[in-house]
Amino acid sequence: MHKPATAQPKHVAAEQSGLLAPDTTGMNFYRADQALTDLLRIHLPETLFRHIEPHLDRLGELAGGHLDDCARLADRHTPVLHQRDKFGRDVQWIEYHPAYRELENAAFGEFGIHALSIRKGIMGWPDKYPVVAKHAFTFLFNQTEFGMGCPINVTDGCAKLLSNFGSDALKAKYLDGLTSTDMSKLTQGGQFMTEKEGGSDVGTLTTRAVQEGDHWRLHGEKWFCSNADAKVVMLLARPEGAGPGTRGVGLFLMPRFLDDGSQNHYRIVRLKDKLGTRSMASGEIKLEGAIAYAVGRLDRGFVQMAEMVNSSRLSNGVKSTALMRRAYHDAMTVAKNRVVFGNRIIDLPLGRRQMLKIMLPVEQALSMSFLTADALDRAEAGSQDAAALLRILTPTLKFRATRDARKVCGDALEMRGGIGYIEEFATPRLLRDAHLGSVWEGTGNIVAIDALRRAVGRHGAESALSADLHARLDDSASVPQAWCDHLRGLVDRAVGFAREVAGKSENEADARRATTLLYHVTSAVALAWEAHRIHDMRGDARRLLLSRLVIDHRVAPSDPFRLTENATQAKIAALLLGDRDAGMSEVGELVLAA
Repeated sequence: MHKPATAQPKHVAAEQSGLLAPDTTGMNFYRADQALTDLLRIHLPETLFRHIEPHLDRLGELAGGHLDDCARLADRHTPVLHQRDKFGRDVQWIEYHPAYRELENAAFGEFGIHALSIRKGIMGWPDKYPVVAKHAFTFLFNQTEFGMGCPINVTDGCAKLLSNFGSDALKAKYLDGLTSTDMSKLTQGGQFMTEKEGGSDVGTLTTRAVQEGDHWRLHGEKWFCSNADAKVVMLLARPEGAGPGTRGVGLFLMPRFLDDGSQNHYRIVRLKDKLGTRSMASGEIKLEGAIAYAVGRLDRGFVQMAEMVNSSRLSNGVKSTALMRRAYHDAMTVAKNRVVFGNRIIDLPLGRRQMLKIMLPVEQALSMSFLTADALDRAEAGSQDAAALLRILTPTLKFRATRDARKVCGDALEMRGGIGYIEEFATPRLLRDAHLGSVWEGTGNIVAIDALRRAVGRHGAESALSADLHARLDDSASVPQAWCDHLRGLVDRAVGFAREVAGKSENEADARRATTLLYHVTSAVALAWEAHRIHDMRGDARRLLLSRLVIDHRVAPSDPFRLTENATQAKIAALLLGDRDAGMSEVGELVLAA
């Protein structure tokens, strides 16, 4: 599909119109993102890419138009919990704004994002979609609405857990509904894990499960339950007589409605008043003998749920990348259209530098997202090396991308100035939503410790990462040899430092720094490898410039008293922020310049 030369909406420059700088209204978020197209062509078979591109194009158009209007309304008109129906019966229900239902129709109905990797035949493709393809849709949809990303993700996760560990009877009863794209048959999922006694410390949970014939009765409270009125919920509880800690925890499926149509025996106590993701209902749940069914082995409940958490962490990284990309689009729209003191912001040295500081973490996260998704695809196909690689990439992506999103969205808001703080624009919502990523599915400390203590210390996954990165550099023949050699040395140093930190418990305070270095060095290698592949496809090697910027500005020590703007930096900025492609010889000279 041909992409227009410019990704900007057709707006008149601010100085001519007398208006404020335009926003992204009317932008097609797929056509505006050449990097997304390039990475999909690298990671997907050509036939599959050509099949999904028209659908991505449509979603990109909707995300910049109708769905964006819906997201703004759904964020403003938040869900309302009703304790009784109009006849006075104690039947709880949550009222959503019609705009939220429109978002559901697109995500679950038209595009089936929740089921792309589980159900065959969606959008006319005869097979299931690989994770890379699924998360291309995740990435585009979440540029317009981050709150809906949670119901999509947990519905997907519930279906995977049921498919992998559920009995034939449970699968026959619930799996079709969880993966349906027919809105009249769809059964949305939920994941209720957090309790007052502990969030990440799952082993302290107090929810009890008492067996009663072929089912169980659950008693206790769940403290942070997103998609609170989900029709099927996966949750953890401790069977009577089970031991302490995570080993005594079982996984259960809890339906919202019983076979006779009545509500199950649990109540939504209240909905959370959240900083962000306001469109989506998160609540506190009190279990009062709720009927549930065991999923898999009772002594493996936590291990089974951890699979869903790891999948969610990847999705979380992709969604945070989506927020950053949307923020970048908005900032670039301002920079190219707002005229101050007689110049466009993009033509001013400090404006260019700030735009590069917004761009760089976005492109890093995009590369890392698809690198991780590709590892998951290969792991599910049976590759043990890819499984080990996935074990370290997933927490590394989740840790850094979610934290970068908070700063990127804040800097993009500032690019618009004071008006960017006004809720009529998308930037405040992006910033509010961005803060969720770094606490969802584990805080920064927990995820960094997971990357170092579990992935490196327990499983030795850093060896798989090192081997993968060295192989990518070996496969980057068109990239200057000197730069590849420099990256090889940094890979060895980053991996060595991670091993050192993981080797002794007293080094735990350096876990965040070690995980960050793994992220930056891995992304620098990925960007160089992508530059080689894209150069072979269409002659553009500009992602190699991003590889250099990662090392210069996020890894190498800097002298705070040294001037940064020079001829080389100016040329790099002009190439990265402009529309002109650049070949490997031109880019290579800039990368190797002092």
